Amino acid sequence: MDMQLRDRVVLVTGGASGIGRACTEVLAEESATVLIVDRNPEGSTVASQLRKAGHWVEFVQADLTDESDVRMVAHTARDLFGRLDSVIACAGISGPVGQPAAEVSVEDWDRVMAVNVRGNFLVAKHSIPLLSRSEAPSVVFLGSDSALVGFEGMTPYCTSKGAVLMLTKSLTVDYPQIRFNCLCPGIVDTPMSRADLGQDEGFAGAGLPVMQPGQVARHAVFLASPVSAPINGTTLVADFGYTARSALPTLGFS
Repeated sequence: MDMQLRDRVVLVTGGASGIGRACTEVLAEESATVLIVDRNPEGSTVASQLRKAGHWVEFVQADLTDESDVRMVAHTARDLFGRLDSVIACAGISGPVGQPAAEVSVEDWDRVMAVNVRGNFLVAKHSIPLLSRSEAPSVVFLGSDSALVGFEGMTPYCTSKGAVLMLTKSLTVDYPQIRFNCLCPGIVDTPMSRADLGQDEGFAGAGLPVMQPGQVARHAVFLASPVSAPINGTTLVADFGYTARSALPTLGFS
């Protein structure tokens, strides 16, 4: 399928690793122009490698919890490309894992909210003026099945992802000329999820349904592309049916 992304300018937050990096690689394959945004300077290496392969990919290092940094990112997109067509917002952290809510420090809570909620809000806020000039603007936020189902010992993360889901809907109402969607995957094989779930050697044999970053990236790129034009203000859940299941005992109908 032609995603109609040739020459479109796409900003990817968290693009130095994990799902964000996979999004950057898929976008490059689809001939999009990409601006990687990440705190991790490794983003520069990713951009350089893709440029050597013939793709137009740039990198800017920024802290998305700092409004002045996010403003700088928007100015960089304007100065480099003169436009912005889409944003795929992948930057996020899990915060404390395995801690009951009453044991979570205020500092840990605030950090998760700053990155996962304020960061996404600021990226949207400062991208909207540029996006509004595009003929087919779109924003994709990376949520999680944790936005829909509570997980033991992950109250800050689950709460933050629920907020991202509602941020998506609220922005859709405020800016009907721009498409906003949220992608909520289940477990994805990334360094962050391996660390969170104690699977340092990978998920083989763990008995869990796990996606690869490239699979999630293709979902995100589809939502960002003009091909998905009718899809707006909604959530795509990619969790192997996890959230469809009841936690109640079987009633024996089958």
